[in-house]
Amino acid sequence: MKILISGSTGLVGSKLVPLLAADGHDVARLVRTAKAKDERQISWAPAVGTIDGGSIQGFDAVVHLAGENIAAGRWNAARKARIRDSRVNGTRLLCETLASLENPPKTLVSASAIGFYGDRGDEELDERSAAGTSFLANVCKEWEAAADPAREKGVRVISLRIGVVLSPEGGALQKLLTPFKLGAGGIVGNGRQYWSWIGVDDVVGVIQHALKSDELSGPVNCVAPHPSTNQQFTKTLGRVLSRPTIFPLPAFVAKLMLGEMADELLLASARVLPKRLQETGYEFRHTKLKAVLRHLLGK
Repeated sequence: MKILISGSTGLVGSKLVPLLAADGHDVARLVRTAKAKDERQISWAPAVGTIDGGSIQGFDAVVHLAGENIAAGRWNAARKARIRDSRVNGTRLLCETLASLENPPKTLVSASAIGFYGDRGDEELDERSAAGTSFLANVCKEWEAAADPAREKGVRVISLRIGVVLSPEGGALQKLLTPFKLGAGGIVGNGRQYWSWIGVDDVVGVIQHALKSDELSGPVNCVAPHPSTNQQFTKTLGRVLSRPTIFPLPAFVAKLMLGEMADELLLASARVLPKRLQETGYEFRHTKLKAVLRHLLGK
């Protein structure tokens, strides 16, 4: 297949591009630069609404992963606007452009997040579950709806609701490694909130599965089958690193440090299950937290 990828330098995209190329696919990147360096790059500027539409002709599939890092700094009005706009406006621009093509791609795999569900306690959540009401839930609803122009054109759209991606090279796990290695790790809040995780290798595997599985469309939970509470996650990471986990981070301290971001990223509970992936036969590389942490950390 000829595949176009946005967000190709991110945590997931940087893993996906070489694997798709190794599988024999012809891969091009949608990049935020004034001028593409070669035929494998296509320029766009989602912040100002420009894209080289003529160069998007002829692709079989698009994987859209671009978006502002939600944990890059404490949230304020400006940062929240960038988080929202980078996802909603960028997706709408891309999908309106795809819809304008005489021969649009057959498939669009577009990133979303399990933030769609909000803070739901112990409730088991699958793709039929209703959206939450938090800031991130509202962003995710708009983000997924922004792909409507492509859907209406007949493109098979998969909204990939990605969980906590585990990788030592970025994301939550990378941020946790230093304090945990120093023996300063501990539960966050009461520790009962569910963190629905997935190894980065499985995120890439899920995208490959979505590209070739014609029966898969609509929202797809990109999480491992066994979500862990924060307490379970903390104790497991401590055991893998052979370090104590006796320094808790109380909820009020997390809120003082991070504000609203703490409520949505650290303290919210989302017990999300990958029902559609299991129904369509995806075989997870890692289903247990201890195994994926040992694999990722070489332990």
